[in-house]
Amino acid sequence: MTAALHMPAPGLFEQWWQQQGEWVEEPNSRRGGTSGVQRIRGEDGSLLYAKRQVGHIYHSLLHPFGRPTVMRELKALQRLAGLGINVPRVVYCGAERDSDNNWRALLVTADFEGFIEIDQWHAAGGRERHGEAFHQQVMQGVGAMIARMNNARWQHNCLYSKHVFIRVQGEGSEATFEVGVLDLEKSRQRITRHQAARHDLLQLRRHSSWSAADWQHLIYGHSTAFGSAIKGL
Repeated sequence: MTAALHMPAPGLFEQWWQQQGEWVEEPNSRRGGTSGVQRIRGEDGSLLYAKRQVGHIYHSLLHPFGRPTVMRELKALQRLAGLGINVPRVVYCGAERDSDNNWRALLVTADFEGFIEIDQWHAAGGRERHGEAFHQQVMQGVGAMIARMNNARWQHNCLYSKHVFIRVQGEGSEATFEVGVLDLEKSRQRITRHQAARHDLLQLRRHSSWSAADWQHLIYGHSTAFGSAIKGL
């Protein structure tokens, strides 16, 4: 029996499922199943990323018998995009049960064109190239992006520096930047915005190597956009 959860056009899920490409994240076993990411090409030759899962589910009060985790990620991508946060564009998302009644699920997103991990940008000399004043603005921008998410009570829930992305355009005084975020599979809404903010900021601080001064700029950006400071950081 098929139980399509999104874009239920007949045969469409199978068409996407049969597409194969290079693994950029090898399948790993967790949550009772497997999950990995492949790089594939769209019909127009565009670069796409397909998260491919088998039996990889989460449980909640609404879904006590389990639901593919890509469906939770889809919701987060849609909500954050609606908040004006840069996230990959969803091309396709769907899930169905196979003959053994196990979930198969796919989330296909467009290439995050021009964006790179902020840690890679640092390693490539982005800070030195564009100057300290520009870098301070970048860190404040990261904080403001997180605050925009938290203000809507969204908690990333797995916020490492490797999930923060940046796109810089132009040189010198003409340089501009945008920040974005990836890997929203575990994200969820909290009861209060302060719960979401405190969790994300503490987690990001543990899983980044930024200096105390950099953190002050990030916290300043977050506090300004959030409307208040988060205690205990």
